[in-house]
Order: sequence, then C-alpha cells, then structure tokens
Amino acid sequence: MTLIAWLIIAVLVLNTLGAIFTVLRDVRDISTTWAWLLVLLFLPVLGFGIYLFAGRGLSARKMQTIQAEYRKGIDAFVQLQKRELAKNQLLPKRVLSPAAKELINLFLNTDGAPVLGDNEVHILTDGDEKFAALFADIDAATDHIYVEYYTIYNDALGNALQARLIQKAKQGVTVKVLYDAWGSQGATAKWWAPLVAAGGEVETYFSSRYLFLDFRLNYRLHRKIVVIDDQIGYIGGFNVGDQYVSRKPKFGYWRDTHLRIIGNTVLALKVQFLMDWNATVPTAREEPYSLSNVPLSRIKSAHPGATPIQIVASGPETGAQQIKYGYVKMITGATRSVWLQTPYLIPDDTMIDALITAALAGIDVRVMIPDMPDHPFIFRATQYYAALLMRYGVKIYHYENGFLHAKTMVVDQKIASVGSANLDIRSFKLNFEVNAFIYDRTVARELTAIFEADLTHSRLLTPTEVAQQGWWLHFKQYGSRLLSPIL
Repeated sequence: MTLIAWLIIAVLVLNTLGAIFTVLRDVRDISTTWAWLLVLLFLPVLGFGIYLFAGRGLSARKMQTIQAEYRKGIDAFVQLQKRELAKNQLLPKRVLSPAAKELINLFLNTDGAPVLGDNEVHILTDGDEKFAALFADIDAATDHIYVEYYTIYNDALGNALQARLIQKAKQGVTVKVLYDAWGSQGATAKWWAPLVAAGGEVETYFSSRYLFLDFRLNYRLHRKIVVIDDQIGYIGGFNVGDQYVSRKPKFGYWRDTHLRIIGNTVLALKVQFLMDWNATVPTAREEPYSLSNVPLSRIKSAHPGATPIQIVASGPETGAQQIKYGYVKMITGATRSVWLQTPYLIPDDTMIDALITAALAGIDVRVMIPDMPDHPFIFRATQYYAALLMRYGVKIYHYENGFLHAKTMVVDQKIASVGSANLDIRSFKLNFEVNAFIYDRTVARELTAIFEADLTHSRLLTPTEVAQQGWWLHFKQYGSRLLSPIL
C-alpha cells in the first residue's frame, strides 16, 4: 500500500474513534446520537467542523448559573403564591375544568409556573398592528421597559425600536434589552452604542456580540418578551425586523401571532425576563425579584379581564421539556379538536404518537404549515413529517398567503397556547423558549376563528399531491428527516 493509502486509513480510523468519543461523552437521546454519528462518520474531518458549530452546548458553569437564577425566580413565585393565596388575589376566580387543572398541575410540577387570573388578552396577527401597539406602549412608559427577543435586526424596524428606547432612556426610564447575537446579525455593539450612551443596558444572552467568536448554533435564546411598567406584557412569535412587517419580497406577507396582555400575568413575564437577565449579567443583578414590593394596583387593568394564564418556559438547563409536555397533554386530553399552527413541523416520536393517536381516535387534528421555506433542510423535513401525519388522518394545510410563523395550539376551543416554541425538536430540547397557556374559551374561540380565516388562504395536502412529488424531492425529504434531531 502507498503512503497516501495508509494516511487515508489513519485519518478514517482516527475520525471514527473521535466521532464515537465526541458523541458519546455527552448524554443525548438515541436519535440525536445516531444523527451526529452519521454526520461525523460520513463527512470525515468536515463533520467535526459542523459539530463545533451545531453540536456544542453551553458549558457546565453557564448551565449552573442559569439553573441557580431560575431556582431563585421560581422560589420567589412560590412565596408570591403563598402571600396572595391568603388574600385571594392574583389567582383565577373561576372554577376551571378538570382538563385545565391537570395541565396547570403539570406546569406547576415541572416548571413551578403559577396560573394567574384577571388578564386582558389582545391577539395580534399582523406585524404593522403589533408594532404600532408596542411602540405606543413604549412611548407611554414612565418607569421601565424590558425587551427580550431572539432577533432584533439593524434595519428600518429595528432602528425605529432603538430610537424609541433611546428617547425613553434619556427621559430616565430604565431600559434593558436582552437579545440573541446569532439571531440578531447586524445588531453589533457599535449599533447599540447610542442606547448605551443614553443610559440603557444591552446584553447578549450567553454569547459574544461578535459572531466570529460565537460558533455555537444550539442553545439559543428564542424567547420574545416585552414588559412595560409592570402593566403591559407582550409574548408570541414576532421578532423585530423588516420581514416581520412584510417588507421582504422573499416572504411576502408575514403571518404571525402575538399577545398583548394587561393584568397579573405581566408579573410572570417580568420574572422570566429578570431570570434571563440575571443569568446573563451576574454582576448587574436585579435583586431581589421585587415581587413582594409590587403594588397589585400597578399590574391590574382599569377594566380587568378574567382570563387565567400560565407563563411556561423551557430550556436545556432543566433536563425536562416543559412546553412539549404541555403540548402532549393538550393533545392527549382533547375530546373534539386539536388545531395547530407552526412554521417548522419536525416532531419527535412522542409528539408524532400523540397526534396520530388523536387523529385515529376521531379527534379533528389540523396542522397548518408554510408553503415556502426559510430554511431548506427544515422545510424538506417538514414536508416529510406532513406526509407521514397525513397518512394517519391528520389534516395538513399549506398556508399560501406569504409565510406562516405563528406558533399556536387550540384544543376543543377551550384551552390554547401561544408563544415562541415551534413544533420541532430544536424548540423542545435545544432552545430557550416561553409560551402562554390560556384557560379561556373566549380567547380560544378567537384563535379558532383566526385559524379558520387562515384556512381560506390554505390548501389541504392530499395523497395525490404527495404521490406526484418527484423522486429527487422525496430523496431530499428523507435525507433531511435523518438529520431532524439536529436541525
């Protein structure tokens, strides 16, 4: 054998041993382990570069910091519940259904998340509408503005947000911004400098603001939270950028779902923001979580609604998958209907079984997905799982009026969820997410009506359409499906 042949054999052997060591040294589920082994073994050397970018997680030290801060926040909420339970405040006045109580207990046991009553909920489905409301609320702020997004782009909309925050900071309003550097490309330290100079505080979530120093694709901050003066809160799917107000021809109309909340639940959003902030900036802590000092009059609407809401966060630091557990519980507890909207449909086996079981049991299961890609591999994997679920009776709708980015679930027109978590493995295991679980028939029916309106811009996936897809498209779908645990 030639020297080159021996070198090739040595590289392959070392690559194989390195792949086995790299993948098995971390505790992962079996599907993710095999997916990474495929990448590392079939792409020698190059696979390790991909792993450094997409396979690494946070360090043990960072995980411990996050866990410590979240424990403090949960403990603060426990004390709040004890205090307010005695006063019969904050908690829902109405008697909730058995299904709602079971879901509430699930989140109390897995996330320490209280269900809080007396909330007004305004559903926002259009970007211009959402940001008009947000900007008006920011302009009216007098005490503090907390902003947390996965994406804040340096474009027209991002600059409009920044200009308002600068103005409020100059007026003496406390302004804190937390964002994900990978999701906010272009939002550099230089770009944020005017806000910092005006007295605002800006931080990236456990990463460098310089992308060339941040090679980690996983464990990203995917939450979207705004808290203003302890009175108004926002949560949902919209990020900050021109595409989210339909200014990018590539996507056309951007269809998303966001909530504007007035009431007690704003307190839960505030605590979530402070937990994220303190975990990121341990030297500039917000201590304590100021729950015992918050006057309830500040977080109650002048005309309070009656909607009970649970704010549930999930992330890789807990080892649990709280939001996925909630989705599964909602689906398995359904008696009539399960209607879902998600831009990415890459469910794990548990979610697949839940959806198929519900459909085979006669439940009206509908899933709406986009009809265009924003990430090619993810879109092909979404197509694969859409065809799989369709074969078992799940109705799959392709939204054709632009790009669908909403993350919503409505069950039996009684219980609903709106937030940042997609129906994919990345949202379940790898990203930091937050959802609002809503126990109100009026809100659930409003979300149902929005789904029905979107149906007029959608087509139903049929077996004929799938059968007519070419072999090359099927090959891309099956190939992308093999990588689904790491997409």
